[in-house]
Amino acid sequence: MTSLQPCTTTHVRIDHYSAVHLAAEAARELAARCRLPGALASQAAVVASELGSNLAKHAVNGSLFIQPMPLGGGVEILATDRGPGMPELGRCLTDGYTTTGSLGAGLGAVVRMASHFAIRTEAPGGTLACARIAPPDRADAAKAAVGAVSVPAERETANGDGCAVLDAGGCRTALVVDGLGHGEPAAEAAQSALRAFARAPDRALPDILHSVHRALRHTRGAAVGLLRHHPDRVEYAAVGNIRCVALTPHEVHRRLTGQPGIVGLNLPTPQVRRVPREPGLSFLLHSDGIDPRWTQSTSPFLLRLPAPLLAAALADRHRLTRDDATVVVAGPHQGLT
Repeated sequence: MTSLQPCTTTHVRIDHYSAVHLAAEAARELAARCRLPGALASQAAVVASELGSNLAKHAVNGSLFIQPMPLGGGVEILATDRGPGMPELGRCLTDGYTTTGSLGAGLGAVVRMASHFAIRTEAPGGTLACARIAPPDRADAAKAAVGAVSVPAERETANGDGCAVLDAGGCRTALVVDGLGHGEPAAEAAQSALRAFARAPDRALPDILHSVHRALRHTRGAAVGLLRHHPDRVEYAAVGNIRCVALTPHEVHRRLTGQPGIVGLNLPTPQVRRVPREPGLSFLLHSDGIDPRWTQSTSPFLLRLPAPLLAAALADRHRLTRDDATVVVAGPHQGLT
């Protein structure tokens, strides 16, 4: 079973070149907290600096999201912008290519140092990139088809949302929790839910909800959503405003909403929705800090994004800044066929 690695995202807006230094230091400090060995902490700082510098030079509304990898064991750096895109993407990824007279080592260096790197661009429209830095024994986790971003409301330091993805019992299970309200009381409820989930992530989804309900009885309560990949199906169970969306590369396939209630206060009898696994079908969970209207105007570019870039795109482009916002895109366990 993989260990619990709650998503704690640092969001750095690259609105001035000085923000690049802040992003590099945030990546270095996170790598140290994740206990990455050897030179990996410095490499994480370099990757954040290179991605941030690229945003500062070329992008519009650029941001970096810096966090632990969703399955743990490494650092993930997501870059988003709404700029002109990169019409010569292949050339941009090679060393020596530059459009600004610099040494041209930026994206080429990122590709070399990252354990896994993904990038997609739309001209015009913007670019999304994901770099994961992990030791060799976490190479599989670095390549996992999982994405997650969780950020607090603007002007809040405590995040009342939370999320985690765990592999146990041959399945991959994702949880998204939204503590009622904002600030420290909401964050306390979210963290209690994460701890309860970590104690028994392979139990049936209704049992997990009951366990979380008991853990939240002395908090203000929360909305909780669960998503589980089995070899032949995907299960979803939720109470409160945690939405599940199934996507194909061509359309929004299905939208599912949680049951009325508040976990920790008034838990209904949990209901499990089951969807057959089909080739090309991906699933995500998100809290109500992501505007649900995003499903009404999806572009082919968005629908075809890999998991980490889809999570970044929704958090960057469809976030309601007055609320905590969380999105998890959870692909199947690598052991599933």
